[in-house]
Amino acid sequence: ILDGGSRSEAARVAGVTLQIVRDWVLRFNEDGPEGLATRKAPGRASILNDEQRARLAGQVEAGPIPAAHGVVRWRLVDLTQWIW
Repeated sequence: ILDGGSRSEAARVAGVTLQIVRDWVLRFNEDGPEGLATRKAPGRASILNDEQRARLAGQVEAGPIPAAHGVVRWRLVDLTQWIW
């Protein structure tokens, strides 16, 4: 593309769609060559905030109390119910 080729030709040569080439061009224009480096995907936002995660970690580390929690070891379903 920098040498005057078309985006369609670049997509064909790279084996990608025209939309991907467009995304690459936008990333290059925004951040230069560093913009083309593989980035970590943002992923889903966390359901729990930092305080809630800290409380959950404390609960896991303390372990269940069989008489109070009704289990002798934590399972995901038990922790889910505890969070709920």
